Amino acid sequence: MTDNGSPEEHPAIAPLSFLLGRWEGAGVGGYPTIESFRFGQEIVFSHIGKPYLIYNSRSWRLDDDGNKVEPLASESGFWRPQPDNKIEVLLAHPTGIVEIYLGEVSGTRIDLATDVVARTATAKQVTAGKRLYGKIGDDLAYAYDMAAVGQELQPHLSAQLKWVWTE
Repeated sequence: MTDNGSPEEHPAIAPLSFLLGRWEGAGVGGYPTIESFRFGQEIVFSHIGKPYLIYNSRSWRLDDDGNKVEPLASESGFWRPQPDNKIEVLLAHPTGIVEIYLGEVSGTRIDLATDVVARTATAKQVTAGKRLYGKIGDDLAYAYDMAAVGQELQPHLSAQLKWVWTE
């Protein structure tokens, strides 16, 4: 533990330490089966001194003035750095979908693609995903491509988030 009571970073998470903290911002979404929309988002990356990051994300629809209108998606999971700049990401969604991503870390850029997508009988049919995270100046930007409900892999979400705090 550090002097302020927070856990010390495990050496394995060093390549991901630029993600630590709470990020907030806005983005756009769309897909052939839905109407395009604007959304706000909060992502928190934290750790407890083990060789992984804890990830939580929540989002909400924004109106034309940028006000929160309704909750949208949430997801949580773990980002597990591996040797040779590889990474494994495990994500669970309350809608009945679980994803395992494999990818690579290159500086402040992270490329991920699904290795496994599992879903409950009542969940939307999602078959693949691809995510790109990276720093743009001081901001964290990402893009998410999805294959779902009979559609090929294609852009679904993108956002740019500002760093708010770190533990």
